[in-house]
Amino acid sequence: MSRFDALKEAAWKCNMELPALGLVVHTFGNASVFDRREGFVAIKPSGVQYEELSPDDIVVVDLQNTVVEGKYRPSSDTKTHTHLYRSFPDIEGIVHTHSTYAVAWAQARRPVPVFGTTHADMLPVEIPVTPPMTPDMIGGEYEEETGRLIVRTMAGISPAAVPMVLVGGHGPFVWGDTPKKAVYHALMVEQICRTAYLTLQINPGAAGLEQGLIDKHFGRKHGPGSTYGQPGDPELR
Repeated sequence: MSRFDALKEAAWKCNMELPALGLVVHTFGNASVFDRREGFVAIKPSGVQYEELSPDDIVVVDLQNTVVEGKYRPSSDTKTHTHLYRSFPDIEGIVHTHSTYAVAWAQARRPVPVFGTTHADMLPVEIPVTPPMTPDMIGGEYEEETGRLIVRTMAGISPAAVPMVLVGGHGPFVWGDTPKKAVYHALMVEQICRTAYLTLQINPGAAGLEQGLIDKHFGRKHGPGSTYGQPGDPELR
């Protein structure tokens, strides 16, 4: 038995949802869970196949990226995860995937416009995309710099209202105040990117959704005045 068994089990479950949802291939992508009270992060090990992954394989690190338990090296994106946990005080789960449509928008380095109510249900603004990295950033602490770039891109934006970003040339990073919500956001960023792509194929000149509809749909699913779902329901809206 380990003091981290429950944390590792939670992270394993999140990681195993990613292939089940069709969001990852081979060993690409990772999910982490943060025990904010204790200050430890459980994350997928680097390069381990999902079908071979067990709770015991999950690696536990502290916020300074020191491995405190695990037989494998942690994900190569660990420093990005820990930087986000240090910067966004209300999140407890992060997911990074290489899902097809989200990666396509990231590679095009285009923010995703709010074309419809599915997008507006999730966030009230376009999905942001980070600017290009400088050579010094790439040649330095690359994964840490990725985290810093995400945080700079999110300056002035609420991480709760906008729980996702596209890292230019790379792919989506999403988060949530629970690990379950982080996985949900990983699924929804791919869905939004897919439908946005199809929208532009049907109508390259498609206009964004009317602001009134954006406000209506976001407001009825988020905040104290929300009307979607059942009162007191702790599950995802």
